[in-house]
Amino acid sequence: MAKQKVAMLTAGGLAPCLSSAVGGLIQRYTDIAPDAELFAYRSGYQGVLLSDRIDITPEIREKAHLLHRYGGSPIGNSRVKLTNAADCVKRGLIKEGQNPLAVAADRLAADGVTILHTIGGDDTNTTAADLAAYLGANGYDLTVVGLPKTVDNDVIPIRQSLGAWTAAEVGAAFFDNVANEQTAAPRTLVIHEVMGRHCGWLTAATARAYIQKSKANEYIDGFLMNEEMKGIDGLYLPEMAFDADKEAARLREVMDKRGFATIFVSEGACLDAIVAEREAAGESVKRDAFGHVKIDTINVGGWFQKQFAARLDAERSMVQKSGYFARSAPANGDDLRLIQGMVDLAVESALNKVSGVTGHDEDQNGKLRTIEFPRIKGGKPFDMTARWFGDVMESIGQSFEPA
Repeated sequence: MAKQKVAMLTAGGLAPCLSSAVGGLIQRYTDIAPDAELFAYRSGYQGVLLSDRIDITPEIREKAHLLHRYGGSPIGNSRVKLTNAADCVKRGLIKEGQNPLAVAADRLAADGVTILHTIGGDDTNTTAADLAAYLGANGYDLTVVGLPKTVDNDVIPIRQSLGAWTAAEVGAAFFDNVANEQTAAPRTLVIHEVMGRHCGWLTAATARAYIQKSKANEYIDGFLMNEEMKGIDGLYLPEMAFDADKEAARLREVMDKRGFATIFVSEGACLDAIVAEREAAGESVKRDAFGHVKIDTINVGGWFQKQFAARLDAERSMVQKSGYFARSAPANGDDLRLIQGMVDLAVESALNKVSGVTGHDEDQNGKLRTIEFPRIKGGKPFDMTARWFGDVMESIGQSFEPA
């Protein structure tokens, strides 16, 4: 077999798996294909277009296990869409008139790459699909195998994306401290905004992890620090219908009875309505290269604060966001096991010239396999019929309807 030349990149937003996935790929190739030459493109597809790379030296191979201890990406991320030539020109990544797919393909060919691993969410891997299709149509012999990461857990048809379990656990730990702000002043409204543009899975899973954590606590009767103060009184997801008047009335009863109220909000909850409201008012809403609303400019938690604070007669209200804290964490034990299984399959598939994205295929009874690129899509909605979610909503005491 000819010597393999393996490149890897991470792209999109961070998730608690990128560092470990890079480390896992280095370790796996070192174990079963030690003669393979490894390197990484710095800052995702930007590095491909600019020919900016990091060589994986013997010293890096020897210390690759250390990457499992860290969050972030050791090789850098960016959001670059290879089919958006205008954006690539604007950012100085290609020249006017160039096709970014052609520039990327020529760079991979010039670098002698035989295998490319893309670690990212639906945008990263659909971009990989575009690149793989272009390479195939133009006679390039390259295998592309993606690994699915996103804290949103919303990639079709993949059951569980890398990093999402960790983000939920870390988000719950973050809010365990924030919840204590309920003791700082009477009639306090605390809003926890959690990541999740189209899918409410992470918000729901973070709520579940937080509830489980709080139930394990031991309290002293008579003090403010009790199970109610550590509870959740409202949960709002993109998949839910939202009735501001109804929810404000319900939460007002909670505030009057307990002297505080706590809600969890997905950053995508009511997003379309908020964007429509702003655009109707003449505001220009910023979007990224993929056409997505730049959600960090929207402040959904602040919008919910405006809906509720005055109606609850809150003396104090605050919005706290766990997103960057949670998505930058190192992978937990559950994710490390998931990463190892997907990495092992990714390397096996790459060496056997099978392109696609590794994951547990929901259309094939959850079998771990290399899923064909054309089947990879984003925006998978959270299944609100899941039994565990029903238990969460029952503990909150909130009824809900699909949007």
